[in-house]
Amino acid sequence: VQLQASGGGLVQAGGSLRLACSISGSTVGINAMGWYRQAPGKQRELVAAISSTGTNYTDSVKGRFTISKDNAKNTVFLQMNSLKPEDTAVYYCHAATFRDKAWYDLSWGQGTQLTVSS
Repeated sequence: VQLQASGGGLVQAGGSLRLACSISGSTVGINAMGWYRQAPGKQRELVAAISSTGTNYTDSVKGRFTISKDNAKNTVFLQMNSLKPEDTAVYYCHAATFRDKAWYDLSWGQGTQLTVSS
């Protein structure tokens, strides 16, 4: 499975942006899709994820970000509102599979830069 992320850019604090992750290839085995981010000097963190059981978000984005999936278009979106300078990072989409009671990486997208100016 291949993932192509897009939609990053420069936005002012308080603004909005939507990221898109296009999924190509076989989607068999994908149990969850997620968005991670990595800011300079920091570890990559999970921002939001979506699976058959629902969605979950890291605390810092709850109420501001929304992850969704368009199955017909094989695309996962991350709608980001009320953006803050601390949201500045490279955002990566991610596909995971669950088997034998554990999660495994299936694929990573190439990353898209979000910069929020104050």
